[in-house]
Amino acid sequence: MACATSPDRFREADGGVAVLDEPRPYPVPPEARTGPLWNALREVMDPEIPISLVDLGLIYDVRQDGGSVEVDLTFTATACPCMAFIHYDIQDRLQREPGVDEVKVIETWTPAWTKSRISPEGRAALKTFGVSM
Repeated sequence: MACATSPDRFREADGGVAVLDEPRPYPVPPEARTGPLWNALREVMDPEIPISLVDLGLIYDVRQDGGSVEVDLTFTATACPCMAFIHYDIQDRLQREPGVDEVKVIETWTPAWTKSRISPEGRAALKTFGVSM
């Protein structure tokens, strides 16, 4: 989400209006989705199709501070009937990781999910189910 955070956000040259920061790029690029928490999340499957949430591009970020973990999650649609199941599955899987005491799942809708977020592995899995991308 773009927000005005810099001290010079109300520049006279811009007529005194707030100048927004550039939107944050996708928080975690595919090549940086490494480590035990990401690997654990690769085991969490979409309840409707057996493809990991990571490969579907639904996990935007994972952060750990001591025993507390936060996961930024989006969905393919605002009326996804499996939202509660997915929240539970993420929490259940990550709480089995050493050193994880608490898991908070944060739903985010920005940036919006698109099929371009599906990994090559996810696309190959979808293809085996007869879904083309």
